[in-house]
Amino acid sequence: MSDVSLNAANEPRARMEVRRVPFSYAVRTPKQRAGHWNEASPEFSQIVNSGSLAMPYLEPYLIRTMRQARDKITDPQLQKELDFYVAQEATHFRQHKKFNDTLSEAGYVATAPIEARLAKDYAKLGDTRSLRFNLAYAEGFESMALAIGHMLIDDREYLFGDSDPAIASLILWHFVEEIEHKNVTLDVFKHLHDSYFWRMVGLVYATGHIFWRMGQGYRALLREDGLWWNLKSRWRMARLLGRIMKNILPKWFRIWRPSYHPSQVPDPEWGLAWAQLFDDAPQGAASLDTSRLGEPLPIALSQH
Repeated sequence: MSDVSLNAANEPRARMEVRRVPFSYAVRTPKQRAGHWNEASPEFSQIVNSGSLAMPYLEPYLIRTMRQARDKITDPQLQKELDFYVAQEATHFRQHKKFNDTLSEAGYVATAPIEARLAKDYAKLGDTRSLRFNLAYAEGFESMALAIGHMLIDDREYLFGDSDPAIASLILWHFVEEIEHKNVTLDVFKHLHDSYFWRMVGLVYATGHIFWRMGQGYRALLREDGLWWNLKSRWRMARLLGRIMKNILPKWFRIWRPSYHPSQVPDPEWGLAWAQLFDDAPQGAASLDTSRLGEPLPIALSQH
């Protein structure tokens, strides 16, 4: 069973756990069938695909950054939490790499240049920027990921309803664990630098950078689909982005408070239930029934 602790608001939250989730991704053709794992929303599919393509480059960069900081940390408990963070992130990017390979194997040619840009970006950041900057970037990304995780879980039925169970389960698992390790990068940053100015630099830079690269990615994928200049598709995209921004911006702006700490944000009950579901039925947690995402877990298991 997953350990449960109390956050600063005396509410339950799952402790970090390194999970080997038995996801299974099939290579599907034609390529649009592989890319449009949510058939009702190819636009959301490609936004997520673009984000997934970043993970095998972003997350190793975060891991390298945190490992560079580890020996400078004097708190043994924080070192232990950093190690859990690194282990979770390592499982994330490996799973995303397995899924990403199905896109290129299905025939998407846009994936290679997208990945090349990301590899160059994160190699350059790691090689040319200070540890303080890279820790600020890591904290900015993780604070943003916490906001995204809550948004995805809150709106899971709309965003993932009736989509491919494996991909929906991959994304939701990833962000459940982002919520689990939400405190680590800020605690490490504050332990070593504790600068509101640099925290804000990291938040703005990380948000702008990853959204810029994701935008380039999903536009390239939709162009390859022949959808980018389709007026109906552009209208669906505009409505989708409007909905996402409406849901995420209040969560993002709370990060700007000088007193902000992720422990102030209660963990969603659905995320806690997913962690319990994994303990009880790992295969079910890897293949949720996406026609029943609005129902409580563990009811919403895939019947496929």
